Amino acid sequence: MVSEMSKPRVIVEFVFDFGSPNAYYVHKVVPDLEATSNIQFQYVPCLLGGIFKATGNQSPVDAYAHIKNKLAYEHLESARFCRRHGILDFQQNPHFPVNTLLLMRGAIVAQQEGREASYIDACFHHMWEAPKKMDDPKTFVEALDASGFDGGHFLSATNEDRVKTLLIENTQAAIARGVFGVPTFFVGSEMFFGKDRLAAVCREVDQQIPSLGNASTGKK
Repeated sequence: MVSEMSKPRVIVEFVFDFGSPNAYYVHKVVPDLEATSNIQFQYVPCLLGGIFKATGNQSPVDAYAHIKNKLAYEHLESARFCRRHGILDFQQNPHFPVNTLLLMRGAIVAQQEGREASYIDACFHHMWEAPKKMDDPKTFVEALDASGFDGGHFLSATNEDRVKTLLIENTQAAIARGVFGVPTFFVGSEMFFGKDRLAAVCREVDQQIPSLGNASTGKK
């Protein structure tokens, strides 16, 4: 039997886009999950618009618009999730839906420059806690400047071909693996969709740990 102290860290890939409030909710839960389990989340920036286009999917606002009471129930479940996890700062973005192309290219830049964690915190904050029209380049620069980044540098870097290509490749790879929306999680080859699947993700991690010995899984 593997003791709690000796269990390896298991990589859970977290396919995300800043435009998804559900991805924001998950992001707020990640620190507690990592602190109380053997999970290490690996954020995978993808373009949700590209995923929707390729798979024929829609946002819940569009998909459930014709279903009486469905959207109201979705909002109820989100409120329950926030209460359960102590998420207090969420605000609906008045500019929703926001084109997240700049933000997601910026996430690629942040990964390459070793500033991924702080960039992700900042962008989720500016999308869902102090919401702004983050697809406006001027607003994008000002928001990043206010969060301690060089916004002008990030704006310029988002136009680099290597950055554009990496985001496209991430998105295409996610679609090829079966992704149709975010948040999506992978534990090895096992896929889970939605914030309400986090318990199932944790169960899958626990099931996989005994076969891992003393080596973690996933890529760094």
